[in-house]
Amino acid sequence: FRYSARTWELVQKDGIAPHDSVGSNIHFHVKGERVKRVAPAENELINEVWLSDRDRFSYEGVYSDDRLQTPMIKEDGSWKEVDWETALDAVKEKLNGVIESHSAEQVGILASPSSTLEELYLLQKFSRDIGVNNIDTRLRQADFSDQDSVSQFPYLGQAVSELETLQSALVIGSNVRKEQPIINHRLRKAALKGAAIMLLNPVDYDYNYPLAAKSIVAPEQLSVELASILKAVLETSDGSIDAEAKQCVENANVTDTHRTIASKLIDSENAIVLLGNTATAHPQFSLLRTLAGLIAKISKSKLGYLSEAANTSGAWLAGAVPHRHAGGKECASVGLNSNEMVQAKLKAYVLLSVEPELDCWDSRAARTAMNDAELVVSLTAYRSDEIENYADVMLPISAFVETSGTYINNEGISQSFAGAVPPLGEARPAWKLLRVLGNTFNLDGFEYQSSADVSAEAIKIIGDIKAENMDHWRSPVAIEKNGAGLQRITETPMNMIDSICRRAVSLQQTDNVSDGAIHINTALADKNNLSDADTAKVEQDDSAVNLKVVIDDRVPDDCVLIQSAHPAQVDLGASFGSIRIGKA
Repeated sequence: FRYSARTWELVQKDGIAPHDSVGSNIHFHVKGERVKRVAPAENELINEVWLSDRDRFSYEGVYSDDRLQTPMIKEDGSWKEVDWETALDAVKEKLNGVIESHSAEQVGILASPSSTLEELYLLQKFSRDIGVNNIDTRLRQADFSDQDSVSQFPYLGQAVSELETLQSALVIGSNVRKEQPIINHRLRKAALKGAAIMLLNPVDYDYNYPLAAKSIVAPEQLSVELASILKAVLETSDGSIDAEAKQCVENANVTDTHRTIASKLIDSENAIVLLGNTATAHPQFSLLRTLAGLIAKISKSKLGYLSEAANTSGAWLAGAVPHRHAGGKECASVGLNSNEMVQAKLKAYVLLSVEPELDCWDSRAARTAMNDAELVVSLTAYRSDEIENYADVMLPISAFVETSGTYINNEGISQSFAGAVPPLGEARPAWKLLRVLGNTFNLDGFEYQSSADVSAEAIKIIGDIKAENMDHWRSPVAIEKNGAGLQRITETPMNMIDSICRRAVSLQQTDNVSDGAIHINTALADKNNLSDADTAKVEQDDSAVNLKVVIDDRVPDDCVLIQSAHPAQVDLGASFGSIRIGKA
């Protein structure tokens, strides 16, 4: 904010950081009706006095030129600004038209897991009241086969503050230093006190503390490595597993690395096994969960999840998933998950703070589904060429600094906040928009006066948050290896995870953004006669794009690392799978 305000002109307002599942406490420094800077607020149990760069600078995206400030409707292929009443009436007419013509099963609702508890609670309430059970926030996940077995929400496994007291930790499928900077800070404090931090990843990420062990393997080898670690744990302990699990480990090859990991976990009185973003996005997530759970159980460690977004936990508890009502109650009619929704090419989609082509596990299928739909209603703070191409109605909603709400972090702590500044233009907080939308559809139970009324109702239904991960997995299935060609690895850089970060100028000038390239190691580059100066033809399924080449020896043999949320890779499709490369 240099040269645009003096410190004594600023008013300090409290808030909660909206980009990861820690829930860092922050201060907004406001001049007039504009946020000028963000600083950390002290909370020893969560972020102490620290703050990630992403949470410090993302507010810049609030003032992007892309901000949508007026409701808009597409008529005869052209966009027209309208008033709120006209826009909401159009949504009612068009959405009811799809339901009457094709049934509610042909409507899908996709929401950002960074939305507030109030927004997600009202969204799922609206969705189910109009007969739509297809609602999900797990946008970057593909394997949902064990969703009925898991606990109330993806729980960290212990308090954030207690991570620094760990004696050992096995982190699976996570670039935790970038994805969860405050969690990484706690793990670093533990490591500097002598804790054994161990990693299993498909990319050799850089860490700022010593590691006791690490294994860097191709994505399909993650389950194989976990089976080997489980076998090593069984050999070192007196634990046992059922017959189906034994089939996963009977042919496992145990190395010194696996024995080191096993012994560190077993010998520690305070240990944890953590599953990160890459594990969650893996096509065999349920298998990874089971093997990790068995390792934790037999080694007497805790099991935890490094959830992706600010309100991943709140989304589960609010009922913004297809198989659970608010409070974790089972649904009689289970809807489609996010991946099934885009693969099914439904007739209509309602989007809350989502850019599907950048936010979904299969970017190509998501874009195709949006383009082919009869109706797309986008509740969004931003407009873009892509949104304008596939949407039929755009409703402007507030950014995180402009709304009140609640986030529940992955420890299960609920934190509420007020808006720091008024919304730009005619944008409205999404909870207000959803309340009025419920009234427009003549639904009962949408007579809220404030976001506090909404959160009070949601939290009453949720009740006591009883977080427990142990034994919340299913029996493993056989480990399968496709063995076909090169494997794609996909990561989402920390400053590309949502629509606000992608529009924050300072964050987009860092190295933590998508580069629209393929990252391959030296051996694979030599094998294909490629160099940093080349552009490669990259093929996945029946799609092909040209991407620049980056030689990156963090990537294991026969793998290609591609960063998501970049327009150049959208047409390739799924985040993991077989891929082919050659000189363009």
